Amino acid sequence: MAKSYKEILNDITTFVLDIDGVLTDSSVHVSPTGEMLRIMNIRDGFAMKAAIESGYNLCIISGGSNEGVRIRLQNLGINDIHLGSSDKVKTFKTYTDLYKINPEHVLYMGDDIPDYHVMQLVGLPTCPQDAVAEIKGISKYISHIKGGKGAVREVIEQVMKVQGKWTVYFDGKHD
Repeated sequence: MAKSYKEILNDITTFVLDIDGVLTDSSVHVSPTGEMLRIMNIRDGFAMKAAIESGYNLCIISGGSNEGVRIRLQNLGINDIHLGSSDKVKTFKTYTDLYKINPEHVLYMGDDIPDYHVMQLVGLPTCPQDAVAEIKGISKYISHIKGGKGAVREVIEQVMKVQGKWTVYFDGKHD
């Protein structure tokens, strides 16, 4: 009998996230110089930082490549940032092999077709509420929150709460 989504939360050690449509709302603001600007949710950032500080692995795999986004993610303490990935499955396998991570212990959040094949490899494929139909069809959990609006915070918080690490994180030193 397959585990339910809630049971799988206990096994998660690693979060792998897409950027556009997951950490952003899929909008791209183009400046007069042609620079593409994205808006990221501060609460998603807080949850990612909390996860890292609580011992979870966190990896970003995105087809996009924006150095401003890389700097933002590095400032949160994320070291495994793979931008411009044209083969997310290969990037994912390289990452999990390097750190000896069991794919069954990975929560992946994606929102569009480039995420499809890698999401089939993980224990808990998830997506924001506004993901495309194909991604919703293979997700074991669909957030009620749209991408870029706190969907990442929601899934990280759920995992940490189930594993008893969310309230432990708030011991007074993270004000």
